[in-house]
Amino acid sequence: AGVKEDSFNVLDLAEYTKNQPWWRKVFAPSSGSSAEKYSVATQLVIGGVTGWCTGFIFQKVGKLAATAVGGGFFLLQVANHTGYIKVDWKLVERDVNKAKQQLKFHSGGSKMSPEVKSRVDEVIIFLKKNVILTGGFAGGFLLGMSS
Repeated sequence: AGVKEDSFNVLDLAEYTKNQPWWRKVFAPSSGSSAEKYSVATQLVIGGVTGWCTGFIFQKVGKLAATAVGGGFFLLQVANHTGYIKVDWKLVERDVNKAKQQLKFHSGGSKMSPEVKSRVDEVIIFLKKNVILTGGFAGGFLLGMSS
């Protein structure tokens, strides 16, 4: 039985996209801030719509998570009260104290790692360059949370 070998052309997407003008226009690192690309009204609309969508989804997920955690805690309390489970409160207290000590140790005077600091600096630079977009997003987020 003869095996037919097919030849395939391999397309390197990284090289292909570098040569596309639309790709450079949209994703080039030297393209500047979005404030240079869009008008003030467009930035406010984009920021407001994305902020509202994020806030609305955050609110719905937050309610669902709170219901799940509260319901789970309630069921555990009922199971403990009726005798289905027994809680070792001394063990719980010991673990909570151990967690408190870990939090004090990690938060007590420790500096941010260089990786985290560089990411924080990048976010701050982005926010400064895109004040209008960020303001629109913040306003939209608050509206989404309240609706």
